[in-house]
Amino acid sequence: MPHDEWMEPDGVFTTLALLPNGESHSLQAPAGWRLMEVLRDHGLPIRAECGGACACATCHVHVAGPGRLPLSAPEGDELDRLAEIFDADDSSRLACQILTGPQTDGLAVRLAMDSLWDDFVAGGVS
Repeated sequence: MPHDEWMEPDGVFTTLALLPNGESHSLQAPAGWRLMEVLRDHGLPIRAECGGACACATCHVHVAGPGRLPLSAPEGDELDRLAEIFDADDSSRLACQILTGPQTDGLAVRLAMDSLWDDFVAGGVS
């Protein structure tokens, strides 16, 4: 399929965000945004305490389904932060280290429990 048929008309890419309570949200963003910013700007309950500096791991997500192009592998500081997370696995990424673009078009991510606002978790999600 030609490149232009996958992309939204205005160069906007769509990512699916899955919450532990079963909600799913289709998020659109132009290329070059940090996925963490997209999640936060759409009002999803991601803590993202360091604001994208890769210093805290509070934007932990699990890749639940691929985008149309592969994501680059985590490296450096992201690997260090992921090593600090108890339930990190091979699907774990930090949303602050994923830039939107063709690689996030169609991507599905599940927000990890350790990255959710405390009041969202206290509201009955387990």
